[in-house]
This record gives sequence, C-alpha cells and structure tokens, in this order.
Amino acid sequence: MARIAIIGTTTWGTTLGIINARENREVVLLARTSSEASELQTENENRRFLPGVPFPKTMNITSSPKDAIENSDLIIFAVPAASMRENSSQLSSAISCEKIAISATKGLEPKTGKRMTAVLLEELDLTGNRICVMSGPNLAKEILAGKPSSTVIASTDRTTATYAQTHLNSSNLRVYTNRDVIGVELAGALKNVVAIAAGISDGLGFGDNAKASIITRGLAEISRLGVSLGADPATFAGLAGMGDVIATCSSNLSRNNSLGRMLASGMSLNDITSSMENIAEGIGTTQEIVQMAKPMNIDIPLTKSVYSVLFDGVAPLEAVANLMGRSPTSEI
Repeated sequence: MARIAIIGTTTWGTTLGIINARENREVVLLARTSSEASELQTENENRRFLPGVPFPKTMNITSSPKDAIENSDLIIFAVPAASMRENSSQLSSAISCEKIAISATKGLEPKTGKRMTAVLLEELDLTGNRICVMSGPNLAKEILAGKPSSTVIASTDRTTATYAQTHLNSSNLRVYTNRDVIGVELAGALKNVVAIAAGISDGLGFGDNAKASIITRGLAEISRLGVSLGADPATFAGLAGMGDVIATCSSNLSRNNSLGRMLASGMSLNDITSSMENIAEGIGTTQEIVQMAKPMNIDIPLTKSVYSVLFDGVAPLEAVANLMGRSPTSEI
C-alpha cells in the first residue's frame, strides 16, 4: 500500500488526508511549522478550516519534510497557487526521482500564468511522467460528509496515472484517469472565473436562465482558451471541465461563487478577501487569463466582465449590461 504525503493544511489538503486515512491508508500531513503541527495534533482537527471533523488514527501530522516525504510514494501538493513554487522549491531536496508528485491546486501562478505542474517540473527533480494533476467537482465538505463524488488524475504517463488512481480511489471519491494534463489543469483553474460570474448572477437574483447561460458560455470560453494552449477539447466536457463548472456555479460551498455573491451585494474586493479564511483562486486566475488571451486574440467576454468588476471598479449591474449589450454573434 502506498504511503501518502500531503503538503498543505488547507481545506482541500486536510480533506484529502482525512478521506484517505479513513480508507486505512498511511497518510502524513505536512504543516508549515512545528507549532502548527503541535496544535493540529493536540486538537485532533483542523479547527481553522474544518472544525468538528476529527482526524482518523492513521493520519499523522508533522512539520518535518524528511519525516513526511522520505517513505512516501505519492506527494500531493494542496497549497495556494501563489505559494506552489516556494513550497516545491523548499521540498525539492527531499523528493527523490522515483516519487510521484500530484498538484491538487486549482489556479495559475501569479505574474507568469504558469500551470502548477509546470511549476513542479521546474522546481523538482522529477520528469514530466512522474507529475500529475488532480481536479474535478470536489467540494470538500460534501466529500467529508460521505457524499459521493468523483475526480480526475491526469498524467502524460498512463502507468503513473493508474498508480495514483489505485492508491487514491476511495469509497465516496471515485477517481478517473486522463492523459490531458493541460486540459484538466486549465479547466480546474479557469472554471473559478465562471463561478465568480455565477455568484454575481445569484447575488443579483437573476435566476436559472442566467446561470445556465453563464455555465454554457463560460465553458465555451475556457474551452477556446484551453484548446489554443494545447488541451483536448473533450476534456472540457468531462469532470474537470463541465463537472467542476456545474458544481462550483451551483453551490454555496464554493468560495469563488461566494465571492461573486458578495460582490453583487456591494462589498469591495478588499473587504471580501480580508473576511475569507480560504483563498479564492479565481481572483488571480482572472488576471492571468486576461493577460494570456490578449496576445492570442482570443475572445473572452465573460472573463473580461468579471475582471472589470474585480479590478476596474465597474458595478456588477453595469458589467451585466455591458455583457448583454455586445453585438449579436453566432453560438459556434
């Protein structure tokens, strides 16, 4: 049985630790500091992000990279996109070439716009076929409650993806494999922008027709960008694309959807981010998509509308009017 090391005591990192430990797998959660590790051990729960959810006995907590990684086969990075490079660089000496690294982060690196697996490839002594991405409709609290869900593990190497699938498939989290790393990773990051738009729509009380339009046109938008960057268009109709978009656009548990609803209520972005425990990756991703699409001349009206609300001070209702007032065009 593979030993699993999880880098990051985030909501998703802790969730992955708990659900795999519930399967009687040996799991170790790597905390940033000894004081954080001690606090988690003493309280036997992640009181900051997941209060009231006890840790299984087979999940260990440590602040020592050597103790976490040395005897682990799968290394899952579940840290914010902005700190992926720092975390992977700090741990690079502990991760030998036979390990498998998995990014469970749905975001793009700030300023560079690089995907998380690209960052891991640059910072770790691993070849591309030892690096995976995990993404899908994975709302942590539903999974912790034992509700059925599914996810995708993508690797350019089928054997690597199958190995990770075998050792991460759980009783209520069904794992599928895919070889389209670019598509799975971009879908997971870009859908956060669509979720912000859906949240704004919900907050303004626009109803199901508007949400269906946002989901559909949002998928078309992120598919255009993804395919232009080398993704398989079929991926955007799968779990990492359509599946994740539907989940995050429909659920109050989605932090990006919640961000959109708060924007619609009139709250400023600074007030919203200071009130949130978790990072809404869609904020940074929106900036990166706009910069990424510009030189490729890709049409991204929904993303630009979200950008205008987040960074240009445009009121949500005005952004909607601007979006609806565009010249009519073909759906295809």
